[in-house]
Amino acid sequence: MMRRTRIYLLTVFLLLAGTSLSSGIRAQPLAAGAVKDGTTAQPTITLPLRDGSVRIAVFGDTGRGSEVQYELGRMMNTYRAAFPYDTVLMTGDNIYGADKAEDMKKKFEDVYRPLIDQGVKFYASLGNHDASNQRFYALFNMNGEEYFRFEKGNVAFYSLNSNYMDKRQMDWLIGKLDSDGTKWKIAFFHHPPFSSGGRHGSDEKIREALHPLFIKHGVDVVFTGHDHFYERTKPQDGITYFVAGAGGKIRSGDVKKNSPLTAKAFDRDLSFMLVEIAGDEMHFQVISRVGATVDSGVIQRRD
Repeated sequence: MMRRTRIYLLTVFLLLAGTSLSSGIRAQPLAAGAVKDGTTAQPTITLPLRDGSVRIAVFGDTGRGSEVQYELGRMMNTYRAAFPYDTVLMTGDNIYGADKAEDMKKKFEDVYRPLIDQGVKFYASLGNHDASNQRFYALFNMNGEEYFRFEKGNVAFYSLNSNYMDKRQMDWLIGKLDSDGTKWKIAFFHHPPFSSGGRHGSDEKIREALHPLFIKHGVDVVFTGHDHFYERTKPQDGITYFVAGAGGKIRSGDVKKNSPLTAKAFDRDLSFMLVEIAGDEMHFQVISRVGATVDSGVIQRRD
């Protein structure tokens, strides 16, 4: 009888943990078997895997060449077998320290070689620890530009350089957004306009520069890094901001408790995001270094 009671209470807890308090987002309870003594033998996908959908992964603050970064890279490859994404968005601080050819090999190429060999393309944005010359590194697909735009299906992705949000870049961004007819508009860059991090937190200057533009021009979702954890904010004027900065080193316990911004956060281990965009919905699933699903849900496109 006691065992049944414990199982019942655990089930209720998991269901409550998966319930979103934010409008426009439906959080999903963790799939059965997703978390078992901290690991999972087989990938458990909560995403719909619809025909013709846009499938990507997202992470940032990666390039250290540490063992835990390699472990996360292997988990990304494991999950790709179940969720065949072809694009990875990088939210900056891609290479810490030296970035000579041997460093790029150790801190990036060797880590993600199985994905690169399968044709997965990585699109970088520059963080405060990145040298500007990394924009010429072929595997970052920046084509020599510090900020750029590309499309997949009916989704436009904007990689911005939040280190120098100068007039030239702002004029470029406004011009691109003014003429953008895609259904979805997604931005990714390093410094978070909204974050509950104790070490860094919200970058108010970046928020003042970009958030009004995102509201005006229908940007739906923003991915950032800088803070070394995962956070999904409650929608800010209809826009959901993600902090995906747990790709190389975790800052455990850095998310402020009871932050009014936080819809969901995870700062106990490295993690990456899987994202699927189909129709007017963006589904997401966040996976830890050991294969646990720590957040999932769906975001409705802004009207």
